Amino acid sequence: MIEHVPVEAAERARTGAREHAAVLPHVLALNAPHAPEAERRIAAALGAPTAVEGPAALYARLDAPTALKELGMPESGTAEAVEPVLAAVPEGNPAPVTRDRLSALLRAAWEGDFSR
Repeated sequence: MIEHVPVEAAERARTGAREHAAVLPHVLALNAPHAPEAERRIAAALGAPTAVEGPAALYARLDAPTALKELGMPESGTAEAVEPVLAAVPEGNPAPVTRDRLSALLRAAWEGDFSR
């Protein structure tokens, strides 16, 4: 039996996926130096020189949003997101995640700046 999914729930899931996609290159950049083999496999799977360049090239080809601000996140949202995101970081994350590093990552994701 297929259950009915309310429109609001589907919209939240779609929006969440877009936000995760905007943050993905930044998370890859944070973790890549601490998980070089995984970084190489991701890059190879995306046909790119690095794991970060793979999503960036894909997003450019698809004209997909690359910044949280393009998805409607207010600038103040980066500071508001730090604590809940920090609480959700997996224990075995390859890179140490501090408030400062996470703040910088979220700021870069808000701006859509892949160079950080």
